[in-house]
Amino acid sequence: MQASPIDWNTRNEALGALLARVALGDRAAFATLYQQSRAHLFGIVLRINPDRAQAEDVLQEVYVNVWRAARSFDAALSPPLAWLASVARHRAIDSLRRRQAQPVMVSTRATPDADEDDDLLARLPSEAAGPLEQVSDAGEAGDVSTCMKGLASVQRQSLALAFYQGLSHAEVAEHLGQPLGTVKSWVRRGLMALRECLERRRGGAR
Repeated sequence: MQASPIDWNTRNEALGALLARVALGDRAAFATLYQQSRAHLFGIVLRINPDRAQAEDVLQEVYVNVWRAARSFDAALSPPLAWLASVARHRAIDSLRRRQAQPVMVSTRATPDADEDDDLLARLPSEAAGPLEQVSDAGEAGDVSTCMKGLASVQRQSLALAFYQGLSHAEVAEHLGQPLGTVKSWVRRGLMALRECLERRRGGAR
């Protein structure tokens, strides 16, 4: 069932309130946050690291990071769920990098008689930094936060979902309840505006 923008906003408001309490060391709020976000974050981790046992270990690392970093959460930079998903995505990618030191031979086919084109690895998200992450690396964190605040709300939310949470444009459109073409336009224009803003700020600092 497609989530409406209202449902999405309500969920983010609830998670934001919990994160604020977690930042103050509220363990009860942390337990509630875990229960309300665990399934979603575990799904993200599994998409990147399909080894279920390892994914469960990674999920524990994710919540340790959330507990430690809750004070750094900035609702103006990204929605709560997108921020949580970003933590999960980066921990999952780190787990894959750790596995490179222990290579194993595994089949990437869904079944032994699967077609050669049916490669499970092709379905995994890229480990490369997305456009928004590249922009973030190019400027100071404060500049990125300021420029994000200057975007239209729909652009800011679309960018956060697409690049911090790692959703496809189609998945972003489903979350927001908007046409795919509209979402693609929001992402493209938002990214262009963000880059222009960062360039102006860097130019003014010279």
